[in-house]
Amino acid sequence: MPISFSRNVRNAGLISAFVIAPCLAIAPGAASAMETIKAVVTTAPNVPPPITRKEAANVMVELEATEFVGKLSDDNNYKFWGFNGTVPGPMVRVMVGDMVEVHLKNRADSKESHNIDFHAVTGPGGGAAMLNTEPGQESKLRFKALNPGLFVYHCATASPSIPEHISNGMYGVILVEPVGGLKHIDKEFYMMQSEFYTKDGKKGETLEFSFENGLIEHPSHVVYNGNAHSLVKNPLKAKVGDNVRIFFANAGPNHVASWHIIGEIFDKVWTEGSLTTAPLENVQTTLVPAAGSAMVEFKVEVPGTYLSVDHSIFRIAKGAVGLLKVEGPEQPEIYKGLK
Repeated sequence: MPISFSRNVRNAGLISAFVIAPCLAIAPGAASAMETIKAVVTTAPNVPPPITRKEAANVMVELEATEFVGKLSDDNNYKFWGFNGTVPGPMVRVMVGDMVEVHLKNRADSKESHNIDFHAVTGPGGGAAMLNTEPGQESKLRFKALNPGLFVYHCATASPSIPEHISNGMYGVILVEPVGGLKHIDKEFYMMQSEFYTKDGKKGETLEFSFENGLIEHPSHVVYNGNAHSLVKNPLKAKVGDNVRIFFANAGPNHVASWHIIGEIFDKVWTEGSLTTAPLENVQTTLVPAAGSAMVEFKVEVPGTYLSVDHSIFRIAKGAVGLLKVEGPEQPEIYKGLK
């Protein structure tokens, strides 16, 4: 017999950490002396431009919680919840020392309240309690970016449940660069893996979230950038000789990602999203936990089409596959078929 779950069960143990937080006044002091700039936010796989400034700034980040129907696969749409009308949400790029001011709007046609827990925030709930936003309303948060790294953000509203908000697509990444920024590189991309737990549906139907399937950790889809074919129909592109950097995150909400690009080796991997520890070198597959990230760099030396996969390999059938297309002259001294 199927198990039913009441809203109270779904909320159990997930409320108090997010609804109780002090309302802090923001002193205008040092922050007012900084330059104020508006953050450039981008849709995956695009990345905001590198930071070239040397001084910390007040950075304004504008995000909007949205509930919308979009493509999950070629066969089905899905009732997504997301930020700025995309899944994953935009990538944000700031620097250590920046004062980040987040403006979160919740569209008037939303049915649910939404907020954001930034893993880059030092403070209770990652800012979620201060950003609780009802439909048609706007909330604001200011935080200082203290730690460099590649951090996940996600909705953490307890109604109907935190897992439901994450499972429906409410996540993204914020990159906090070390002072001085990252070194120049030829190509940068943003990838985010996630799972979707849907009720049964026929081809052509709009699928809906299944709490029961999420609870037993049985996803119907495991995808990159919110769609089973997003990076197949719109592959990442580079040229022979390019040095490539990929900011990769795993929204989960349940499974660890075993990320691998078939035919490439990651020259450098900054694990767990840490940008100040020495990178691992010459890595074939890197593990990225739920709500974790990794930054990788590699040089593309042979032309052709490369598959990006979760090497928990059956997940390819659920959508965890993307393409990297490399153009340029053949390199027979590196790679050549023999008769």
